[in-house]
Amino acid sequence: MKINKIEFLCSSPSLKLCPREDIPEFAFIGRSNVGKSSLINMLADQKSLAKVSGTPGKTRLLNHFKVLSSLSGSSQTASVSWFLVDLPGYGFAKLSKTQREKFEGLIQSYLQKRENLALTFLLIDSRLEPQRIDIEFMNWLGDNEVGFVILYTKTDKLSKTQLTNNLVAYQKALSAYWDELPLIISTSAETKAGRDEVLGTIEAALRQIGESN
Repeated sequence: MKINKIEFLCSSPSLKLCPREDIPEFAFIGRSNVGKSSLINMLADQKSLAKVSGTPGKTRLLNHFKVLSSLSGSSQTASVSWFLVDLPGYGFAKLSKTQREKFEGLIQSYLQKRENLALTFLLIDSRLEPQRIDIEFMNWLGDNEVGFVILYTKTDKLSKTQLTNNLVAYQKALSAYWDELPLIISTSAETKAGRDEVLGTIEAALRQIGESN
């Protein structure tokens, strides 16, 4: 899949204020400081589409980016529109309890009730051992039947051996809760590793949606 155009559309403080255009949405979420903005910029092939900040917890709203892309693999190239949605991070300890509850409510409301949400990408820092907060969030997604893919971020910071060991540790931790593990894609905003795989996963979902309509 080739991204022909992507632009920021709007930031929404609540589900009811999200865009009403009925096109598929692909949400990106992760713990604060996981590298979400950098990954979105890498996918878009732009340097500053999503604002990268050194301060964790900067994303406080539902940010919609409208994408026009070309699907591959056919004699006649098809164009399709979809939304990339940048969700607030979770687990930012410096927020007050009231603020955390507000953002958790916003995230849960979107993930549970947004009818045109096609797939959620959950970002995990590849450098860390399995974190309880991430496992709990994955289990919440599973309990609420929210389809998701795990994106391992910052893999350029590890050797191949370290990356493999950490991936095995995560798969082992997940196996304690899941009979069938979600798809895991290793990515790097620096080297663009995983870009084709992520866009390919989105394209496959778009094709499936098109066939069912």
